Amino acid sequence: MILMTENLFDIQTPDGLMPTWVIHPDQGGPFPFIMFWMDALGIREELIRMARRFAEAGYAVYLPNLFYRDGGPSFDTKPLAHGILDPWMMQLNESLSLKMTLSDCGVILKHAEKNPNVHLPGAVIGYCMGGRHAMASAAAYPSTFKAMASMHGGRLVNDQPNSPHLCIPQIEAEIYFAWADEDPSAPASHAEVIEALLKKRPQAYELEWHKGALHGFTFPERFCYHREAAERVWSKLFDLFERQLKSQPNS
Repeated sequence: MILMTENLFDIQTPDGLMPTWVIHPDQGGPFPFIMFWMDALGIREELIRMARRFAEAGYAVYLPNLFYRDGGPSFDTKPLAHGILDPWMMQLNESLSLKMTLSDCGVILKHAEKNPNVHLPGAVIGYCMGGRHAMASAAAYPSTFKAMASMHGGRLVNDQPNSPHLCIPQIEAEIYFAWADEDPSAPASHAEVIEALLKKRPQAYELEWHKGALHGFTFPERFCYHREAAERVWSKLFDLFERQLKSQPNS
């Protein structure tokens, strides 16, 4: 059994204190860094358990509460688990800009650089809402993030000048997109736009469709959980991290 070290830090940002879970094995570090951007349901035990699974594989995971500007609210997971959305949650999702999370990312990276249990470069991943923030982070810090992944990321393409998909040319990481084939927030037309940009990059990528999967299919406590697809995503992520992170010398 691998013993874990888990700390909940209040990291100071220009906008306030950002509660951030930092989880890694108790011994054997420093460990490759993983930035874990949450989904719109917020920080909950379900996400913390997912962070632990990454840590148990030998990584140092930072899981910040991105809603700290609004008090870091938690939501009633029972209706959410059955697909009934909280209007306030959706409002927070929409108001959380890429500019905000890029500021948060910079602060977390400074914290990680001073943490003796962490070594860079690392990976940045995001689920649902977090997918677009992972894309922006990888573009803003191309030398820091060697791997990037978006799982059933929504609203990745729009007609605005700050659309997340426009970040792709600046990303130097190897990229993995896990796409649900029944996801109105991430239709096939968006995937086509994204893949056209991915093909222009020299770096490796994979855009994988998970048939029969719904938006949010990786979360075991939600109605849309698809065990087979979720476990395949775990396998893909660990393979990606093994290639891009564990093969890198400690910095």
